[in-house]
Amino acid sequence: MSGHSHWSGIKRKKEISDKKRGQSFSKLLNAIAIAARVEPNPEFNPRLRTAVDKAKENQVPQESIERSIKKAKEGNLEELLIEAYGSGGCAILIEAISNSRNRTMGDLKNIFAENSAKIANPGSVLWAFEKTSEGWQTKFPQPIQETDLEKVKKLIEELENHDDVQNVYANI
Repeated sequence: MSGHSHWSGIKRKKEISDKKRGQSFSKLLNAIAIAARVEPNPEFNPRLRTAVDKAKENQVPQESIERSIKKAKEGNLEELLIEAYGSGGCAILIEAISNSRNRTMGDLKNIFAENSAKIANPGSVLWAFEKTSEGWQTKFPQPIQETDLEKVKKLIEELENHDDVQNVYANI
């Protein structure tokens, strides 16, 4: 039974779960840093309070939360709202937080190119969505064929796995 140790199996499973956990932690901490730019005190900043509560629900250490709030003073993070069209003409809205707009846009362009999608001009997709307290909601759902729906779902999954992407909305 050479090469089949119990620890190797545990290590692989732990590696996968730690990667997912780290990705979610970084997204939550970036959201905290963006919210803390306006007011670093959660008592006076409801957006920050909500982000901190969500991070605590996901068991982010308090030390990391405090470090993220302090990082907001540096101001090197930027919120991006990217508009795109996917297969079948569906509108896609992506919220991202990045410290390098050019790197993030390059990564997203590659993802779009691999999935038959393209970045749209600013304002050309927003008509299909409206901003609510819970995020963006679809105003006008787009009926698309089953094959296009599968392509869009794959695209959304790839986008959500990107470190800088916070939320993805589609009008399907």
